[in-house]
Amino acid sequence: MKKSIHILLAISLLCFSVGARAQSFFVGNTQSVRQNPEDGFSVFSSITKYLAAGDAASLSSWFADNLDVTVISSTRNCSRKQAREILRSFFEANTPRSFTVTHKASEANKKYMIGLLNAGGELFQVTIYATSSSGEPYKIQQLNISRQTAY
Repeated sequence: MKKSIHILLAISLLCFSVGARAQSFFVGNTQSVRQNPEDGFSVFSSITKYLAAGDAASLSSWFADNLDVTVISSTRNCSRKQAREILRSFFEANTPRSFTVTHKASEANKKYMIGLLNAGGELFQVTIYATSSSGEPYKIQQLNISRQTAY
């Protein structure tokens, strides 16, 4: 009888110890996830600010080395520097007034955003596709600016 009480006590202590370790492991992981600035859509906070300001130079810091850029109906696969110049020209011809995000989506290491850019007295739909690999920061792979059609 005494032996069985000792065994039950040992099993209880073991379960308590394992449970406490598991809880601290999961709580620790949850906290680190919450503190990660790349979770959610924080990647787009700077990008939206630069779009609203028409700041092609700062926006280009988010570009991948090569990316697809579509402005109105002209599509090009170009370098970061070429893309910056394309956007600089667009912003010179269409001075931005505001930018509003209308949709965001994500999957694994991919982020997607659609927004409306009020620039030069017109509305433009902006679509951005960004990816990240191996814990690297997100980089814009595709940027599309098209005239918003009125319904």
